[in-house]
Amino acid sequence: MPRQNIPLGKILGISIGLDYSWFVVFILMTWTLAIGYYPVEFPGWSSPQYWVVGGMTAVLFFACVLLHEIGHSIVALRYKIPVRSITFFVFGGVAQIESDPPSAVSEFFVAIAGPLVSFALGAIFYGMGSVFSGLGPFSGLLRYLAYINLVIAGFNLIPGYPLDGGRVFRAVVWAITNNFRRSTIIAANVGQFFGFSFIFLGIWKIFHGNFGEGLWISFIGWFLGNAAASQIQQTTFQGWLGEYKVSQAMSRSCDTVSEQESLKELVEEQIISRGSRCFLVEREGVPVGLVTLHQIKEIPRSDWGERTAGQVMIPMESLKRVQSSDSLSSALKMMDRDGVNQLPVMNDGQVVGVLTREGVITFLSLFQELRG
Repeated sequence: MPRQNIPLGKILGISIGLDYSWFVVFILMTWTLAIGYYPVEFPGWSSPQYWVVGGMTAVLFFACVLLHEIGHSIVALRYKIPVRSITFFVFGGVAQIESDPPSAVSEFFVAIAGPLVSFALGAIFYGMGSVFSGLGPFSGLLRYLAYINLVIAGFNLIPGYPLDGGRVFRAVVWAITNNFRRSTIIAANVGQFFGFSFIFLGIWKIFHGNFGEGLWISFIGWFLGNAAASQIQQTTFQGWLGEYKVSQAMSRSCDTVSEQESLKELVEEQIISRGSRCFLVEREGVPVGLVTLHQIKEIPRSDWGERTAGQVMIPMESLKRVQSSDSLSSALKMMDRDGVNQLPVMNDGQVVGVLTREGVITFLSLFQELRG
């Protein structure tokens, strides 16, 4: 499978990645600064200076975005909220926080940390620009970085989810209502309002002759509105799932195979002929692991005849598992967090079934059909 992003390393144990869309905005930002902003604000530089400073500004801009996201991540880790990764993409950067905040207070401080970092960077670059005001291109770069960090901080404080200001707003509503889902939906609806507002503002600018800026503002509004709408759908979906237990969607007739069965036999006799995708691996009638289509696909096809299910399985002690009494919502969150498509269901140390994403979807589809 192709990489979704380019890994850049880790900071504080958090993976840093670069989405391929970042290169688009890097080129556009460099081009805009080199032929638009810097020649207007600082006439008299040479053409290579405009392009070099434009490229340096774009790189340092994303370094500032990284610090903004690290601000969120440090506070999240302080509240013991796992942070999986930070990824740069066309709209900047995003920290992938693995779980919901435990309280309104933690949500407030995690959300506000990023804008505070950007405000601080803006102040630092402004002060440095004043000190080095006579150094030509260098002072111009510092002035722009001061400006863009203040813009980032101000824009992110717009009180519409999923912007930082929307999360701050959600924390306030959460503290008042003591209802996380309700506060999320309210903040996301406000986010949709601002998204539509940006779209209309962008269209207005386009019709008044400012095509480039108007198109960009409309694009930001579209992204914000879509993200808010997705959050509303996700929150509503999780609310539905919270009403049901794992026992209602799990499969109780889980396929089992011997640990000595070859992958070739498993594929030909079980996967192709019956459509099964995961199996409990047994040793003398006792489940000792789980093998899925994902593990099989990682083995070269030429080795399927020689490799056995016991050799490629995930040992039972290493498996994430759920109980039949757990909510479907928490089980799906575990699947997303750990990147798995199935979980063994165990009660009192005994395997009683397997929960799969397909099983959850089938259960919900049947439920919706019965409701009409």
